[in-house]
Amino acid sequence: MNTQGRRAVVALGGNAISRSGEEGTVEQDYRNLDESLEGVVDLQGLGYEVVLTHGNGPQIGFMMIRVEMARDEAPVLPLDIMGADIQGGLGYMIERVLRSKLRRRGFTPHVVCMLTMVEVDPKDPAFSDPSKFVGPFYKQGQVAELQQKRGWIMKQDADRGWRRVVPSPRPIDIVQKHEVLTLLQGGNIVISGGGGGIPVCRSESGDIVGVECVVDKDHSSAVIARAVNAPELFLLTGVPQVMLNYGTPEAKPLQNISVAQARDHLEDGQFPAGSMGPKMQAACEFIEKGGSRVLITDPKHLMAELRGETGTWIVA
Repeated sequence: MNTQGRRAVVALGGNAISRSGEEGTVEQDYRNLDESLEGVVDLQGLGYEVVLTHGNGPQIGFMMIRVEMARDEAPVLPLDIMGADIQGGLGYMIERVLRSKLRRRGFTPHVVCMLTMVEVDPKDPAFSDPSKFVGPFYKQGQVAELQQKRGWIMKQDADRGWRRVVPSPRPIDIVQKHEVLTLLQGGNIVISGGGGGIPVCRSESGDIVGVECVVDKDHSSAVIARAVNAPELFLLTGVPQVMLNYGTPEAKPLQNISVAQARDHLEDGQFPAGSMGPKMQAACEFIEKGGSRVLITDPKHLMAELRGETGTWIVA
């Protein structure tokens, strides 16, 4: 397995930090990170240069609940500021765990958390059709007031209640790509683009402006990988392999597929939008724009996948 000199972006899914059935306490998150980051240290041992991204779903949700509860006591925070706060907090936790692991394995612990702004196009069609559910649930009797007083768009989230929806535009660039690349070339593991990054756009004068939206973490990870010229993208999720007919008796694991095959499966509805769909779309776009290959697996099996024992690889 010749890996010397390789560069990869490793995207930790939300389950790598907070897992289903848990309360999402800080102690639980640290315990999960201790397991999930072992593979990142292994990559360091193999000579990889690593940019590490991560999700923030439960954490940003908790922050939105706190903001709502304190609405009459403290200034309200916009989504971009909340995203920045969570990116910094989780980045600190990840960096702390990684530094300890690297030191115990005999490596010099060079780890940096870079708050990352992700640029979106203000003309993206997503802004005219918000679809990403965020924040707490509300009762139907509260909806009209929330829409009128706060200007929110509210939709019913299945049969669980009403929630705010915001746009989820595609990322087009990262603002700090020079800084991330410089840190990476300096021998650092760089934690970047947490939660999909802080969403911003450019004003007519070229200034950076925060945006009330949510950017998909996997698509941002692909943009970051292209920005730092990383040929490999590792999307770590809750399952060891991508499956066709997932959850049925006809389920079939995929080990090596082409972009064309992945596109066909997407077209056939094999990968839903709320599940494997964004990962497969991000993988295809990454390779179509010059990337070499993408691995989809869970953190626990990362090294086994690099040996070709399991996991799903998407290639040109």
